[in-house]
Amino acid sequence: MTSIAILLAAGSGTRMKSIEKKQYMLLKDRPILYYALKALEDSYVSGIFLVVNAGDEDLVRRDYVEKYGFTKVMDIVAGGNERYHSVLRGLEAAENYRTAHSLTFDRVLIQDSARPFLTKDILQRVSDTLDTHPACVVGMPVKDTIKIADENGMVDHTPNRNLVWAVQTPQAFSYDLALSAYRKLGEREQELLDQGIVITDDAMVVETLTDTRIRLVQGSYENIKITTPEDLITAEKILDSSKNGLI
Repeated sequence: MTSIAILLAAGSGTRMKSIEKKQYMLLKDRPILYYALKALEDSYVSGIFLVVNAGDEDLVRRDYVEKYGFTKVMDIVAGGNERYHSVLRGLEAAENYRTAHSLTFDRVLIQDSARPFLTKDILQRVSDTLDTHPACVVGMPVKDTIKIADENGMVDHTPNRNLVWAVQTPQAFSYDLALSAYRKLGEREQELLDQGIVITDDAMVVETLTDTRIRLVQGSYENIKITTPEDLITAEKILDSSKNGLI
């Protein structure tokens, strides 16, 4: 099976309260973007399609891909206004590359560059799950009790904590399934918005636009997303204590 990855690095990082985009900020002595790229470079994926902010393509190629010797990056493309726009552009770039080079892509992993602690174990669990399921999402059971609020900020109900997961990345799919679902989203985006449906992750695209059920896969409580300055401090502590081979 041939797997590829869409790595999303097109965020602005406004909640980081920094002039510099968070994916380029240093975590220890390496940019945050480096860690997810390194994990994918060293994994079973055959190619990486890197989605960055429009105008950053040459900078990323020179200062990150070439500087650190990442050889699996097949293309660097400009992202869109929303996360799902960026994923669709990554998938379209992959499809163009596949067609131009007469390749076969069987699986696609979609990963946030702001999650630097992607491990070999997580990637292996994803691969094993895709052997039997066409779609899977990495996550972890929540530790806290969750409350569902109404529009007035009052508790509406409390779901069974044993059934609630916090979703992470990678989110992985049969390549044809992901491409088809995202193309449908591109066609029906305004219709869904008019219905009040706001797409927040890749699994939701597949849930909303296909009849495919999605398997949850154990990630790690350390597989955090760096969003705020506090997250960067936590990430530094994880890196200091890490035994998972992160560089």
